[in-house]
Amino acid sequence: MPLPDRETELLFSGLHQHPFSILGFHEMRRSGRTVLRLWNPGAVRIEILLSRRRPARRIHPEGLFECVLPADTFPHPVRIRSWSADDTSLERYDAYTFPVSLSDYDRYLMGEGTDYHSYKKLGAHLEEREGIQGVQFSVWAPNASSVSLIGDFNDWHPTRHPMEFTESAGVWQLFVPAVEEGSRYKYLVRSGDQSAIEKVDPHALFFEIPPRSASVTYHLEGYGWSDQDWLNQRSRRNSLQAPVSVYEVHPGSWSRGPDASYRNLARELVDYVERMGFTHIEFLPLTEHPFDGSWGYQAIGYFAPTSRFGEPDDFRYLVDCCHQRGIGVFLDWVPAHFPRDAHGLAQFDGTCLYEHPDPRRAEQPDWGTLLFDLGRNEVRNFLISSALFWLEEFHLDGLRVDAVAAMLYLDYSRREGEWLPNIHGGRENLEGVSFLQKLNQVVHEYHPDVLMIAEESTAWPGVTRPVHLGGLGFDLKWNMGWMHDSLGYTGLDPIHRSQHHERLTFSMFYAFSENFLLPISHDEVVHGKGSLINKQWGDESEKFAGLRLFLTYMYTHPGKKLLFMGCEFGQWKEWDWSRTLDWSLLEEPRHSQLQDFVRELNRFYRLEGALYEQDLDWQGFEWVDLNDDRQSVISYLRKGAGGSDPILAVFNFTPVTRCDYRLGIPDAEYYEEVLNSDSRLWGGSNLGNLGRVPVEARACHRRSHSIVLTLPPLSAVVLKQRTEN
Repeated sequence: MPLPDRETELLFSGLHQHPFSILGFHEMRRSGRTVLRLWNPGAVRIEILLSRRRPARRIHPEGLFECVLPADTFPHPVRIRSWSADDTSLERYDAYTFPVSLSDYDRYLMGEGTDYHSYKKLGAHLEEREGIQGVQFSVWAPNASSVSLIGDFNDWHPTRHPMEFTESAGVWQLFVPAVEEGSRYKYLVRSGDQSAIEKVDPHALFFEIPPRSASVTYHLEGYGWSDQDWLNQRSRRNSLQAPVSVYEVHPGSWSRGPDASYRNLARELVDYVERMGFTHIEFLPLTEHPFDGSWGYQAIGYFAPTSRFGEPDDFRYLVDCCHQRGIGVFLDWVPAHFPRDAHGLAQFDGTCLYEHPDPRRAEQPDWGTLLFDLGRNEVRNFLISSALFWLEEFHLDGLRVDAVAAMLYLDYSRREGEWLPNIHGGRENLEGVSFLQKLNQVVHEYHPDVLMIAEESTAWPGVTRPVHLGGLGFDLKWNMGWMHDSLGYTGLDPIHRSQHHERLTFSMFYAFSENFLLPISHDEVVHGKGSLINKQWGDESEKFAGLRLFLTYMYTHPGKKLLFMGCEFGQWKEWDWSRTLDWSLLEEPRHSQLQDFVRELNRFYRLEGALYEQDLDWQGFEWVDLNDDRQSVISYLRKGAGGSDPILAVFNFTPVTRCDYRLGIPDAEYYEEVLNSDSRLWGGSNLGNLGRVPVEARACHRRSHSIVLTLPPLSAVVLKQRTEN
């Protein structure tokens, strides 16, 4: 029976939503025989290679062929040979003799928003069908009028591989035999007005190196991990009662040489972090992104590590090496927004698919990006699946979730009249709250030993409270208030610090309201804010002393720690993503001594349980004196679990030596100075307390005993209780 003209017109124009309805095997009802239809634009002759060669009849000059086969021909993959006009020939299997693979159950879970491993079904997956290798392509685009697969395997022909549409899931599918790993591809998506645009695969596992933008087929199976020992002990290493000292890294500008690659980082960065004593590395976003200057925060590839530094297995190798050396790995992950690039997620099927249809809910004015529609099941599914993907396929130990406030507040960065209230008339993004709760519930259900870390800058209550108690369910929250107050204080001329003493002490009023991480991140050393060393007051010597003082305050203050690369050796220039760190500064004593001091802080922090065992509980902290604003001195005790000896930390935030400074302390036989930021080892003036400090039975600070200290200028001294052997 001849095909209706309408059917062939749709096929030839690339607009057919159901190419399997006319291509592949079809039963001829009257005769009981089988007709095989083949679509091969540009072909002038085709033979079907069954038990014997059978010629196919060209029924349309555009490249449509058919062959009538015996009634007992069982539908199965068919190999064909085609000839073009120049008489060159090609043998291959026909894509439309392979059935689509999305099950009814898959479709149900996707629509419900509970297919948390949808990355295993959507995207491009190298598979074997009936002994034949190829790639299964699947993409969600429910409002497209058609989707065609284009790539180097079909010479980017716009109509050669129309995909089959499954309406109930909004998914387009096609298995293409003989497509190999490393093949480049895109989707040619036609919108409702039939205009066409080339789109990358939202679930692609690999991409071309920007500025090229094609998705690339990649086989994730088969990497041989060697980190089982780390995974077995990860629950202890990631515990909130464990030391967590994070080194934040932008791979492209950390590298010491011109070749910034995952493999080189696995050697150089891992050696460096182990030597420096950090417990974890946090990478700025490595999800594929088109614009280098976004630092990865404007992603289009939520399932692909950026190809700038190598292949996915190269990144796996880097994580594997970290784990084998006892170093955890966090990834900065961005579920709030995405860029407007035409080949990315924006207007993916010609409609607002991933973004909200109302611009008052869709646009992020600060960043020029689009916000995810977190009320849509499929979008939530996409993002939760991405989170699990990184944790499972790359063995990551946690995610730092970027821009949480942008998901919590409808009026975030918007003026009056520019935002759309929720159903109750409020500013809270109810869909965003629900998404974050579900994200953390699902992640912890599958991986209870990973850390979910919120970059959240407001006073939203319960960010780290469990979901079942009404919280958002994160494990840690960045303490932005501590960061702003403390950096603002140390940047003041000491003559004015006594008038701003509360900037040092205020953080303790809320230090245990959440599980906090203290961040000195990339955001604090860019865009004219200056480097960390240049934020300190004074001449060069005073700046280094002030930075050692500040870092000691950070490492002894309650909360986990994060330090951005370059801060540990006092880079003078603020961070520039396009150039490497100024490693040559380490040839100068002040910088190498500061680096040595940070190494010592990490060693001391990890050694002393008092600094982390009760990090998130009032039982682990006690003020000695918070009221000496006149001399700009504070002092406090840090206490470990199980009655271990406390740590006494004393800070002098002026360039004046404080002699005979008396502090009331818990009774002990004597105190030992175990850390002094003014030591000559670190480039200081070497003032201090000669190691041993006797205890006097003299009352001070509401305690019956006290000690007398020498406090070096712009320095911290840390002491520990001792008893005679």
